[in-house]
Amino acid sequence: MALHLSSACFCTFSRNKIRTVKAVASGQESTVLKTDEEKLKLGGSELKVSRLGIGAWSWGDTSYWNNFDWDDRKMKAAKAAFNASVDCGITLVDTAEVYGSRLALGAESSETLLGRFIKEKKDKNPDIEVNVATKYAALPWRLGRQSVISALKDSLCRLGLSSVDLYQLHWPGVWGNEGYIDGLADAVEQGLVKAVGVCNYSEKRLRDAYNQLQKRGIPLASNQVNYSLIYRLPEENGVKTACEELGITIIAYSPIAQGALTGKYTPDNPPSGPRGRIYTPEFLTKLQPLINRIEEIGQNYNRTPTQVVLNWLIAQENVVPIPGARNAEQATEFAGALGWRLSAEEIDELRSMASEIKPVIGFPVEKF
Repeated sequence: MALHLSSACFCTFSRNKIRTVKAVASGQESTVLKTDEEKLKLGGSELKVSRLGIGAWSWGDTSYWNNFDWDDRKMKAAKAAFNASVDCGITLVDTAEVYGSRLALGAESSETLLGRFIKEKKDKNPDIEVNVATKYAALPWRLGRQSVISALKDSLCRLGLSSVDLYQLHWPGVWGNEGYIDGLADAVEQGLVKAVGVCNYSEKRLRDAYNQLQKRGIPLASNQVNYSLIYRLPEENGVKTACEELGITIIAYSPIAQGALTGKYTPDNPPSGPRGRIYTPEFLTKLQPLINRIEEIGQNYNRTPTQVVLNWLIAQENVVPIPGARNAEQATEFAGALGWRLSAEEIDELRSMASEIKPVIGFPVEKF
C-alpha cells in the first residue's frame, strides 16, 4: 500500500505553531512534522539532519536494482523521488562513489544524478536544504590518507559541489584503515566535509576509529550499518551499545529489508532479481505473522506497514533510517513515518516477534 503524491503535500500550522506536511494514504491523512524537533544531530558533530533520510543506491544501478537496466524512465522516477523527499522534509540523501558504477553496463553514477537533481531543484528554489552523504570505497589497491582526499574530490566533481555534509568509509579496508581514518580527518580540516563517519564497522573497529579521530579533535559522527526489525545484528554484536556510549549516530541501511517488511511481497509473490535469492518463499512464509501484526498496528495509527517499521527504528532515538526511494510514491510514503511514535509496548512486541525469525545474511565485512 503506497502513498500517492498529491497537491495535499503542503504546509500548514498547528495549534502549537508546528509546521507540517500533509500526505494522503488510501484516502486518509497523515501528518509529518517539519521542525527542528524532527532533526537529529549526527553524533558529536554540529551537523543536523532529518530523522529520516533516503538512500540513492538504486539510482543509476544496473548490478543489483532495476532488473539490470537503466533508462530515461527510471531516471525521471529517481528525480521525482528526490523532489518528493525534499518537499516533504526528508533532506538527507545518501549515495556513494560505487553506486551506479561505471564498470556496470548501462549504469549511470548515482552521485552524478544526485548532483543534477540538486542543481535543478536549487535553480527553482535556491533556499532548499539538502544534506549530502557519500562514501569512499576502501578498495585493496587504495592506500594512504591522500587516496581518501583524491576520491572525495572526484565525488565532489560528480556531485557538482564544493563540499559534502557527511563523508563515510563504505566498509573497513583489508588493510590501511588507519590511513583512511586520517584521510577523513584531513577532509574535515580542509573544509571539504562537515562531518565524517564509517560504515559496516564492528564494535572494535568503531572504537578504534573513534579514538583515532578524537586525538585530532574530530568526532566520529556515524556508523552506517544494516539494521531493520528483522536484521538486528547491531543490537547483538555490541555496535549499538558502543554508539550509545560514544555518542555516535547509527544510520540504518536496508531499514525495510529491501521491501520484505512492506507487505508487498508474499510467498506467492517474492521479489525479483537478486533479492529473490535472499527473501525466498520459505523465508516470506515465516515472516507473514510478523507482517500481519505490523499491518494491525499500522491500522491503529492510520499508517502503512512501511511507515510502522521505519518508525520502529526512529523510535530508537539515535538511529536515522535511509530507505531506498525509487519513485515519488515511495518517498512520500516514507515521510509518513515521521511525526509520531510507536508505544514502548509495541516496540518490544515487534522485536520479540521478529526474534523468532532467523535473520537473513548480511554484508560479510560487518564481521571483519
